[in-house]
Amino acid sequence: MTEPSKTDTPAPPRRDGHGHLRDIVYGAIDGSVTTFAIVAGVAGAGLSPFVILALGFANVLADGFSMAAGNYSATKAEHDDLARLRGLEAARIDRDPAEARTALRATLADKGLSGDTLEAATDQVTQDRDRWIALLLDGEHGLSAHDPHPMRAALATFGAFLAAGMVPLLPFLLALASAFELATVLTLVTFFGIGAYKSHWSLAPWWRSGTETLLIGGAAAGIAYVVGTLFSA
Repeated sequence: MTEPSKTDTPAPPRRDGHGHLRDIVYGAIDGSVTTFAIVAGVAGAGLSPFVILALGFANVLADGFSMAAGNYSATKAEHDDLARLRGLEAARIDRDPAEARTALRATLADKGLSGDTLEAATDQVTQDRDRWIALLLDGEHGLSAHDPHPMRAALATFGAFLAAGMVPLLPFLLALASAFELATVLTLVTFFGIGAYKSHWSLAPWWRSGTETLLIGGAAAGIAYVVGTLFSA
């Protein structure tokens, strides 16, 4: 039986967090949809640009902060759960290294290793405690060993929400002619841009991803405008 070594092999550096693509795309889409929904609803009701700006800014700040806070709490819970499970796996290695080794061997077998290669890989991994724990987290809990970063996730969400949510308000803020029409065009372009951006991390071509997001966001905006017209004078 191979005992875990804590000194022979240096521990690998722990990578903090994951990419923030999800946080950015989620925040940007929600910022565009909710702010334009307010713009469309108020414009459909025939109210003044001042009301549009007041409600729009309130949404960008309050709803953006709410989303960021929610994302922070969810990511913090994920971080705490990962720390808990990491501690449980470390305790299992200390308490019963043979059982933990068997679990590691099963995980490596599930990844396609067998025979002498499987045994050699098991021996090698059990020399490095952190990698042993990481593979147990992956194989038995389906979790990455990378620590999520709650504050970065929250800031990414809030920043994306703020940037995208301001787009529908710009024509009204600048007091441009045909402000609602311009806001509609800019928002639709933003929807398409968000979809095209996220295509860099998917198999879908940029135009398909952009069109999909455009249709989803456009449908939400259209519903808001129709509802707003029901309350017009």
